[in-house]
Amino acid sequence: MKSKTAKNRSLWGQKILKILNLRPEEGERTLLMFAFYTITSVGLLWLEQTTIAIFLQGFGAEGLPVIYIASALMGSSLGILYSWLQNNLPLKRVFGTIAVVMAVPLIFFRIGLDIEALNGMFALGTSFALRLWMDAEEILNDLNSQVAANQLFNIREIKRTYPIISSGLLVGDVISGFSLPILVLLIGLKNVILVAATMILFGGWTLLYLSKRYKQAFPDTPVRELDELQPNYSTRRTGSTLRKYIIPLFIFFILGEVLFLLVEFQFFGELERVYPETVDLAAFLGLFSGCLGLFELTTQWFVSSRAVERLGVFIAAMFLPISLSFLGFLTITFDLTGLLALDSAQILFFGAVMLKFFDELLRYTLIAGIEPFLFQPLPSEIRSSMQARVQGIAEPLSTGLTGASIGAVIWLVSRANPGRSEEVVRQLQGGVFIGAIILFSVCWAFSALLLRASYVSLLVQSAEQGRLGFSNVDLKAFKRAIIDSLDRKTTEEDQRSCIQLLDRIDPEGAGEILAPRLTLFPPRLQHECMEVMLKYPNPNYLGDVQRLIEQKPSLDVLALALRYIWLSQPELETSTLAAYLHDRVDPIVRGTATGLILGRGQPSERAEALTALEAMLTSKREREREIAIQALQQRETDPSLLQRYVPELLQDESARVRCALLEAIANKHLREYYPSLIKGLYYKSTREAAKRALSRLEDEILPLLAALLEDDRKLDFLRSQAGSAIAEIGSQEALNILTQQLMSSWGTHRRNLLRILLKVAGEPGIEAVLNRLGRSGVEQLIEQELLILAQVFAALVDLDPEGVEGTEAEFLYAALEGMQKDIIDRCFLLMKLLYPLSAIQAAILNLDSDSENSMALGLEILDNTIDIPQKQVFIRVLERRPIAERLQDFAELMPYRAMTPRDRVLRLLEFRHFLSDWTLACCFHAARAQRWAVTREATLACLSHPSSFVREAVLSYLKEASPRTCLELLPILRNDPDPLVAAQVDSLKVELG
Repeated sequence: MKSKTAKNRSLWGQKILKILNLRPEEGERTLLMFAFYTITSVGLLWLEQTTIAIFLQGFGAEGLPVIYIASALMGSSLGILYSWLQNNLPLKRVFGTIAVVMAVPLIFFRIGLDIEALNGMFALGTSFALRLWMDAEEILNDLNSQVAANQLFNIREIKRTYPIISSGLLVGDVISGFSLPILVLLIGLKNVILVAATMILFGGWTLLYLSKRYKQAFPDTPVRELDELQPNYSTRRTGSTLRKYIIPLFIFFILGEVLFLLVEFQFFGELERVYPETVDLAAFLGLFSGCLGLFELTTQWFVSSRAVERLGVFIAAMFLPISLSFLGFLTITFDLTGLLALDSAQILFFGAVMLKFFDELLRYTLIAGIEPFLFQPLPSEIRSSMQARVQGIAEPLSTGLTGASIGAVIWLVSRANPGRSEEVVRQLQGGVFIGAIILFSVCWAFSALLLRASYVSLLVQSAEQGRLGFSNVDLKAFKRAIIDSLDRKTTEEDQRSCIQLLDRIDPEGAGEILAPRLTLFPPRLQHECMEVMLKYPNPNYLGDVQRLIEQKPSLDVLALALRYIWLSQPELETSTLAAYLHDRVDPIVRGTATGLILGRGQPSERAEALTALEAMLTSKREREREIAIQALQQRETDPSLLQRYVPELLQDESARVRCALLEAIANKHLREYYPSLIKGLYYKSTREAAKRALSRLEDEILPLLAALLEDDRKLDFLRSQAGSAIAEIGSQEALNILTQQLMSSWGTHRRNLLRILLKVAGEPGIEAVLNRLGRSGVEQLIEQELLILAQVFAALVDLDPEGVEGTEAEFLYAALEGMQKDIIDRCFLLMKLLYPLSAIQAAILNLDSDSENSMALGLEILDNTIDIPQKQVFIRVLERRPIAERLQDFAELMPYRAMTPRDRVLRLLEFRHFLSDWTLACCFHAARAQRWAVTREATLACLSHPSSFVREAVLSYLKEASPRTCLELLPILRNDPDPLVAAQVDSLKVELG
């Protein structure tokens, strides 16, 4: 009964994780981070609402500008402090230290609020320091949570988990908002500070528990800065397009911070006026925060992602500035016209509340979700540094400048109205600030438009550099950017990039952009444009194609243009094409006409066209035969026509003709000749054409390719070619086949599969592995590799050249050393599935160096990048120490037991499936030279090994160890495909009688 209940819970847990878009191994970590974030957020929000009420009672809203200025300076200082702590303390201690630093001062602040020394000035100064410290608390908590999340999740996991974690702030809004009025009634306003300190400590304890629970993610050594390990690209000159994007990017974030502070100042100023009692003010803030939190949660979970997906990034980004400008305009209009039955003070209050409500609602949902996307088009080498400059320098500086500006406006308005009452002056100030909100909101929206134009232009320019991804960009703006780029008459390469982009994002509507510009393009681009337009022929663009023909283009473009005219007009008669069948017409035009007539002509016309086609197929000219095959593969022609000529053409002496035939077989889906496509992978001359043909067949050809991939009797090279073809198909089923094969593969085959999966564009190969195996599955594969490495190290110790002499033993020792490098290479390939490729590659480059400093840098990069359970073992194994010392590091995974050289070779042969082909061959050569007996099972298994030199080594061993057995087994190899092995068999037959 208990096991059934546990199973039901597990099923429910899996369903919940699937709804949240989380993988099983991410669930616990995400839940603990969410708990930490929520608990700490509740404490900080209690503290914020209480502190604001106390501060406004003592200083009023006029004191906020000073807070903004001081906070800007303090923010930079705290960042430096946190960085220093990271560099000098282990992360676990940093988390604990920060939690204590956040909580303990609150106790002294609470005591200071009751000290009435210096006529109450001490308590007043305490309230000012408490308000300043509140900003410090938020900065420290953000640093703690972001550093913990980046350590705990890799770059792929954090895309799924962080939206869940960050919603802890919204949950905290709801909890703290509705509970604060109750706390104030029960324990008093000032004592809420102590409860907040308790919650902050509890949140810190949760984070500390998390860091111990996943200790592999949090190194015991201090986290050192790794910036010097990577090339510094931030100082490179950026192109004009990049500069045009970076400037609006700075403006966008700066204006966002300015508006946040203006709205906050206006909101708190109105609250101070309406709620003179501190308790009432705190209660209102609590209820406001709770209601706002409910709306934020609803928006975050059900509206934000859909709005961004349907409207695009930049339209969604303009929601907030447009909302603020509209609300500000309404507030001023109602105040000036008196349309509502309210006085000016009431209108300003309601306007400030609505401004604050919409600002927080959209800022912490839509804007917070959009911000990471804005840095995507930047080159990866400058993205982090630019993000640090924007959010770490520009935003804090804008906070200080805004605070100084607010103070200056207050002073100027007061000086300009000396005889008016304080209430009137405050209303005038409110009008000025709402006017500023309208102005800056319009500027913010305009900066988003500028950012959008530069954004798409930069993405188009980045396409050739391989940085373009369509999953997180505003695709609706691409067409305008492409038109601008084509009309500017940029270089031919840039124009080709635009055409290729258009083919990828909107092939059906490509003619609308390309057709009017056909006559303006050079011949090579005309050919490319016609190929794109032929995918969806449209009679609306016939006039443009006719103008291209009148321009007398090159023959290949003319053939495509003729084909476009006929395909876009199914009612046309083919009789006019008969003139193009004459043998004096260029083959490419003649082949096009032939294909069209065979597809749509009358019987007599088709017979004439077939005669012309047969003449081309039997021509001595290679080009004519190739074009004839291309004509037969056009979609209008009958597949049986091609089928009639396939057997003879497969034997054609021309590789180009055979390549064209393979693509024709795929285009016409001639199933009986699919094995010929597989056979095309065997030969260098037809390999690329075979891959193109196979990828065109998509899932239809997967069973044949999977059979070749899984056949361990085939050479690894052929199996890797099959894997490459499957990867080029790229469907979910294709990636599942590769992933399934990865789980059961070893050695060179596993290495090839990993390289194939990592090369799949857009990282779906990586995602397929992680979806199938999960992080724990990949870690298990790494552990398997380390176990084999332990066996190799043990063999290197037991087969030391000083103890085992002979050339064959030296070969075996060298093969084991090479195998050690192969295993480590596979471990790195597996790690690229979990961690950023650039970090792993940087570690590999440094570890391959002969410099001790570079080696140390490589190990340091790994220490701060990976967090697998075997992390310490792997890093110690990479150190350049004697093999015997490194073998001791494997004690936890595989205790070492010394063996005689013979026993060690026999143990290696037990693990023959995991050995490289050359190592396996060397084992038999060493056994022959040292006269070591090898088990019958291992001998028989290796006699049918796919590598010829392994079979040759086994035969050489059997000749010396057991000639009679060798003679009995020779018939197994009498038809060996390798000529060297076949010659050896013949020689042994004669030699052994």
